[in-house]
Amino acid sequence: MNADILICGAGMAGVATAYQLAVQHGLKNILIVDPLPPLTMTSDKSTECYRNWWPGPGDAMLKLMNRSIDIMEALHHEAPTRLPMNRLGYIFVTANPAEARTMVSSAEEISRLGAGPLRIHRGEAHDLQYVPVDAHGLFDAPTGADLFLNQDLIRKYFPHITENAVALLHARRCGWFAAQQFGMYMYEQAIAHGVQHIKGKVQGVEVVENQIRSVRVDMNGETQIIAAKKFVIAAGPLQKSVAKMIGVDLPVECEVHMKVMLNDPKHIIPRNMGLTIWNDAVLLPWSAEERAALAESEETRWLTEDLPSAVHGRPEGEGDMFLMQWVYEQSRAVEPVFPVKLDAQLPELALRGMANMIPGLSVYFDSIPKPFIDGGYYVRTPENRLLSGPLGVQGAYIIGGLGGFGMMSSCGAADLLAKHIAGVELPDYAPAFSLSRYDDPRYQELLKQWGASGQI
Repeated sequence: MNADILICGAGMAGVATAYQLAVQHGLKNILIVDPLPPLTMTSDKSTECYRNWWPGPGDAMLKLMNRSIDIMEALHHEAPTRLPMNRLGYIFVTANPAEARTMVSSAEEISRLGAGPLRIHRGEAHDLQYVPVDAHGLFDAPTGADLFLNQDLIRKYFPHITENAVALLHARRCGWFAAQQFGMYMYEQAIAHGVQHIKGKVQGVEVVENQIRSVRVDMNGETQIIAAKKFVIAAGPLQKSVAKMIGVDLPVECEVHMKVMLNDPKHIIPRNMGLTIWNDAVLLPWSAEERAALAESEETRWLTEDLPSAVHGRPEGEGDMFLMQWVYEQSRAVEPVFPVKLDAQLPELALRGMANMIPGLSVYFDSIPKPFIDGGYYVRTPENRLLSGPLGVQGAYIIGGLGGFGMMSSCGAADLLAKHIAGVELPDYAPAFSLSRYDDPRYQELLKQWGASGQI
């Protein structure tokens, strides 16, 4: 067997890469290798959201995400009923006046970087008009963001949000999409253009004189040697171990992240609510008796103390489901193991955390609807900026480090990687996603000042 391009991994990143190479660039003899069906392992664990609202440093992440959303919208145009998207937005909320000031400066910066205009609503006569989500579709939606600094206006347009909120930002070129359907559509298009997919596990890679020569694949207990000119690592949580096969140490770590879905029979969550994120630290709402009992034990006292910000959730599907995600303990690097051990505390803690922002959810405290929990791994670089480009070994490439934004960024990251492989002109943001950026002393200095990861 032989391949001009062998892609290790059939998740969203690998599938999007195959689509770009075969459909958009017309390249041939492309082979995907994965022991699992396409779009499994972690690609089916996503919250399926997307956004173009990204902080700096620089505008590289924002440009790549805008490109990714452009590609997603083009796919939606091709098959709108099969590939649904919405533009309900991302909504960031704070009850802290100091955080509100930070929100203003951050929003001004992101707007300047190219995310679109910032409209500030203070309840004054000269305020620009706010366009609610019910008044637009996918392609006539406002861009940029609407920032509310007036509590009466927050209550008017977002009555489900706590009356303690002092600032609310609604980022507009954001929402969610049917990521699995998008992935399968690209997979089918790639297969129709000659891409082959074999079930197998990459066991080793032959490198001769710093050049990829062949890939050793276990196929149902039999070893196949596949001659390959180019080798793409799109292995999700296993990307670090695959890269070691060619002598490359990727600066990535795996973190466990989970989401929970609950039924909402009392319709507390508006069905047109965007992905809503609490920017403040969380003090879980317990009764006095519950708080006293939890405080008695060293093992549970932490549940009565301030917990990290960024608990978030959104409605799910056409029924009454909603999903939530929250990393309420400090993330730590782990070795990926399967199946992922699920966190039985997540449903109650996420529900109580969300109730800080959406008080109506407290009706479920005494009888939490039966939850569905799943999870996977975020694979993150030190600054949480993805990798897409060549590696030090000739013919080897990476699309990875997509932790926290894998589904939304895959189209843009694959577009960039395919340009590298096809040898066409690269966008100006390409160096920001190359592994070689870590060789630049100026970049190393920048990392020391990086600050927030921009994951949410």
